[in-house]
Amino acid sequence: MDLREYLRVFRAHWLGMVAITIAGVVVAFGWTLLQPKVFTADATAIVQTKSTAGSEPSLSDAMIGNSIATAKVKTYKDLGEMRSVAERVIKELGLNTSPEQLVGQITISNAVDTVSLKVSANAPSPEGARDLAEAWVKSMVLEVNDFETKDPNKQGAAFLSPVDSARLPSSPSSPNTRLALALGGLLGLALAVAYGLLRYTLDRRIRSVEAVERETGVAVVGTIPEEKTFTADDRLVPFDGGNSSLSANAHLFGIAEAMRELRTNIQYMDVDNPPRIMVVTSPLPGDGKSTISSNLAITLASSGQPVVLIDGDLRRPMIDTIFDMPKGAGISDVLAGRASITDVAQRFGNGKLLVVGAGKVPPNPSEVLGSARMRELLQMIAREAIVIVDAPPLIPVTDAAVLAHSADGAIIVGTVGKTTYEVLGKALGNLERAGARALGIVLNRVPRRGSGAAYYGYQYHGEYYRRDDETLPSGDAKALTRNRRDSGSA
Repeated sequence: MDLREYLRVFRAHWLGMVAITIAGVVVAFGWTLLQPKVFTADATAIVQTKSTAGSEPSLSDAMIGNSIATAKVKTYKDLGEMRSVAERVIKELGLNTSPEQLVGQITISNAVDTVSLKVSANAPSPEGARDLAEAWVKSMVLEVNDFETKDPNKQGAAFLSPVDSARLPSSPSSPNTRLALALGGLLGLALAVAYGLLRYTLDRRIRSVEAVERETGVAVVGTIPEEKTFTADDRLVPFDGGNSSLSANAHLFGIAEAMRELRTNIQYMDVDNPPRIMVVTSPLPGDGKSTISSNLAITLASSGQPVVLIDGDLRRPMIDTIFDMPKGAGISDVLAGRASITDVAQRFGNGKLLVVGAGKVPPNPSEVLGSARMRELLQMIAREAIVIVDAPPLIPVTDAAVLAHSADGAIIVGTVGKTTYEVLGKALGNLERAGARALGIVLNRVPRRGSGAAYYGYQYHGEYYRRDDETLPSGDAKALTRNRRDSGSA
């Protein structure tokens, strides 16, 4: 993964990642509320000798005394952590605890190259911490005296002297709320990153052009943005392409431009021998292959090329609904010999587009579509026009693979955020086993906002190529001039 992929992971899952990070901070804060408050007070004592305790000791006496104090300080530190000191403190303060527990509340430290001992006492209240620290230092003094002279009230050659009494702590030392929140935030952030990477790894839905081409080895020839205004009965781009800013279909400019890009990619796919017969299919139902095939036919026809759109989905035909055609004779009737192609074709838009419905649904669609008569019909039409066949999905039935074998190739439509790489790979495998060629993959319903829009470039689509006048008819393809073929005119 490179930096762009990490950014894409964050953009795709930023809400969950931010929520996990915040949850880490909240959990840490809740933990601090559940922990008992502990206050810490410090008292200090130093090791002295009688040679240094006088008013004006000589230099030699001072050096000797300092050497003795330095040698004694570690011993006195160990004495201060003994149970006997805790017993003296319990007796003095009247505490109801064991010496072992009380020793656990005390920390004695000795700074390097010093003869001072700092006693840190922990207690549930500020007063308790202060009193415990002072009482502990006093008990240490008695313990040291007892160690040196066998008399707690008599100082030896070296003794312990309190120098700094304990102060009342103003705030608890534990729990450390700031530290806990920082650690909670870091832990939450680590979990958030792990969550995002795990989602990225387990999410096998198609998200980007690069990933699709890397996983399948097939070029992506088009990316079609999501269009919220499309309905089951109204999903066609206008023949004017929404180029006029005054057109009623100006909002469809983005998807019309994407269809024009798809048209260009197909035309230049093989300059010497561009495809004339194309099957448009998808791995599974619901990917929008009928919408893509219909709009691709309109886009090709709007450039002045004769186009014949055939509804090859003899199981769930949709072309007649999309173009608002009366249900009647269609391609199945032509193949059965009950009608000719000119009898069933209907002309739309600028006159360059002929649409052929599915007709009567036969009991054996695969055999009908794979027949020699179907291949001959496609070849005959391809001499005069570009043929686009809207075929059933590849995985549920074999119709599309059979049709693609008789065509120049198939265009596979997948849905961004829905179609998985495994499903797409299985669809391509069905094509390959049928000896058919995959012309390319079209990614449908690409998001216009968020990380997807930035990646596919749809945030740049604006008014640059639009005219300010309205020189072409407005309205969608259904509202444009539709001349149903008179007998023999198709």
